[in-house]
Amino acid sequence: MSAVIPYHRVNVLTGIKSARLIEDAQEYAGLIQKAKRPLLVLGPLLLKHSLGDKLVLEYALEIAKAANIPTCATAQVRAKMGELGVTPDSFYDVVEIINALKDPNWQGVKKEGNHDLVIFFGIRSDLGEQGLSVLKHFAPHLKTMTLCKYYFPNANYSLPNFRKDEQWKAFLESLIDNLKKGA
Repeated sequence: MSAVIPYHRVNVLTGIKSARLIEDAQEYAGLIQKAKRPLLVLGPLLLKHSLGDKLVLEYALEIAKAANIPTCATAQVRAKMGELGVTPDSFYDVVEIINALKDPNWQGVKKEGNHDLVIFFGIRSDLGEQGLSVLKHFAPHLKTMTLCKYYFPNANYSLPNFRKDEQWKAFLESLIDNLKKGA
């Protein structure tokens, strides 16, 4: 198998460890359900993209609801969540949440203990790669996952580069269905 090159070649040299590429929504759902204290970090790109007639943020909120995952809104996501009738569990700047996650003694967004799986969705690729690199090297107590349509080599688990939105949409819908079945 050849190496997967990130769509945005921000940081291709990740050292000896790079993300495990997962294309199966059922496997992704299993990893999410296995986590004791997952966290879904929502970035501003969720507001800029739609899949069909549905904003990508709406898929993210369905994932959070299906798996009972607390959410962390970044940037202007909190306001849009309010418009959709949803209140985020926390509101941090991306750099702030990454710094908090590095601390193994941090009690998490619900003060129930640090998170063991952090899912990033809608974060700009350059910022996401650097943040994931920080967590990879300085937060061995947690795993990271992305739901963006591009491969992020510094995550523990990443989706492939989806060239077509229909593929990404099908994956997200299948993930939601699998999370609902496992609940």
